[in-house]
Amino acid sequence: MSMTQQAEPAVTSPPVSGPGKEKDGRTQQRSLVLRLLARPEVGVFLGALAILVFFLIMAPTLRQGSSMSTVLYQASTIGIMVLPVALLMIGGEFDLSSGVAPVASALTASMTAFELTLNVWVGVIAALVVSLAIGFFNGWLLVKTGLPSFLVTLGTFMGLQGVNLAVTKLVTGNVATDDISDMDGFDQAKALFASSFDVGGVNVKITVLWWLAFAALATWVLLRTKYGNWIFAVGGNKDSARAVGVPVNFTKISLFVLVGFGAWFVGMHNLFQYNTVQSGEGVGNELIYIAAAVVGGCLLTGGYGTIIGPVFGAFMFGLVQLGIVYATWNPDWFKTFLGVMLVGATLVNLWVRKQATRR
Repeated sequence: MSMTQQAEPAVTSPPVSGPGKEKDGRTQQRSLVLRLLARPEVGVFLGALAILVFFLIMAPTLRQGSSMSTVLYQASTIGIMVLPVALLMIGGEFDLSSGVAPVASALTASMTAFELTLNVWVGVIAALVVSLAIGFFNGWLLVKTGLPSFLVTLGTFMGLQGVNLAVTKLVTGNVATDDISDMDGFDQAKALFASSFDVGGVNVKITVLWWLAFAALATWVLLRTKYGNWIFAVGGNKDSARAVGVPVNFTKISLFVLVGFGAWFVGMHNLFQYNTVQSGEGVGNELIYIAAAVVGGCLLTGGYGTIIGPVFGAFMFGLVQLGIVYATWNPDWFKTFLGVMLVGATLVNLWVRKQATRR
C-alpha cells in the first residue's frame, strides 16, 4: 500500500513540471517586449518615425537630400542644447535661462573681440568663462538657498534678457552687434563652430557631427560612469543619495555648468554662422529644449530618462518646424503643433511605462 502511495507522485510530477516550463518560456518572451517598451526612447522613436513618414507624404520637397540635411541642421542646433538640459532634468532640475544663455555667450564673444580689437578667439574664451559662470551661479544658488530651480533660473532668465539688450545698446548703440567676419581668427573659429562639408553632393553642417558626438559622449557618461549613477541618484532622491555618499551639491552644480557649456557652444555657432548677434533673440527656446527632453522620455520629477530619447525629440522638433514650411502650411501653427505633440508624447510615454510595469 505504501509502495503504491510513493509511486503516485512519480507518475503525476512530470505533467506538473512540463506546463511550468512552458509558462516560464511565455513569461520570458513577454518580458522581452515589456523591456523594450520600458525604454523611454522607444516611444519617441516610433513617434519620430510616424511624423517623418507623414511629412514625406505631405511635403514631397522633404524627400530631397538637401532638404533632409536642412532638417538635420535645424535639429542639431536644438539638440546640442537639449543634451545638457536632459541630463539636468534626469538630475531633478531644469533651467529656464537656457534659451537666452546662448545669446549672452555670443554677445560676450562678439563685443569683447570687436570693441577691444582683439583676436576673436579671445572673445570665444571670454564667452566660455561667462557661460560656465552663469551655470555655476545657477547651481550654487540652488544648493545654497534650497530654492526650486524654477525660481532660480527664472530670475536668471529675466536678468540675462535685460542685460543682453541693455549692455548691447550701451556698447554698440544698437540692438545687434557689429559684423566680425573680417577680424583675425574668424575663419578658424568658423571652421570649428559653423563650417560645412559635402556628402554625396549634399551640404551638411558640422553641427550635425558635433550633435551626434556629444550625444555619444553623454550616453557613455550617463550609463557607464560613476558620475552617471550620481545623476540618477540625485534626481531620484537627493536625501537618499547623500546618505550613501553621493556628492549631491557637486553633481547638481556641475549639471548646471554643463548647461552653460552647451549654451556657449550654441552661441558660438550662431555668432560664426551669421557674423552678428541680435540681443533680443532666444526667448522661448528654453521651452523647446525642455519639451524636446520631455518628449524624449525625461521626467520633470527627475531620476528617469536617457540621452537617445532627447536626440529623437530634437529631431522631431526640427522636422516639424521645417516640415510645416516644406508642406507650405501657415508657420504660425508651429507652436500649436508642438503643444499637441508634447501632450501626445507625454501621454504615450505614460501609457508605455504603465504597460511595462504590468504583470
